Amino acid sequence: MKYILMMNTTKGPYQHDSWPTKAWEAHLAYWRTLNAQLEASGELVSVEALTAPDEAKRVHADEDGKPITDGVFPESKEFLAGYWIIDVANAERAYAIAAQASAAPGPGGQPLNMPLEVRKVMQRAT
Repeated sequence: MKYILMMNTTKGPYQHDSWPTKAWEAHLAYWRTLNAQLEASGELVSVEALTAPDEAKRVHADEDGKPITDGVFPESKEFLAGYWIIDVANAERAYAIAAQASAAPGPGGQPLNMPLEVRKVMQRAT
């Protein structure tokens, strides 16, 4: 079963500007290790980090189907920072991976315990 694990975060920590270099490096090393473990187990389908929210645009089509953009939305409190698509045996395994991701270290090495949204990816009807 495929699941998407979505990491939402507030704009401030998303930028990581105030983190000491060693803390940022430890944070990235944690992600690399987790992703390598998921890849080795065959559970990782895709992982992507997203650019800062100030680069986001909302798009819709006009009457002629041409794109109209709107944004940025500074009043938003949370932003999608990145996501994993995983293929696992059951929801419990998806939750366990989300908990691992949630525990990525922040400044001082303490786990951030960030909330992740876990949703099952709909399967195509055959």
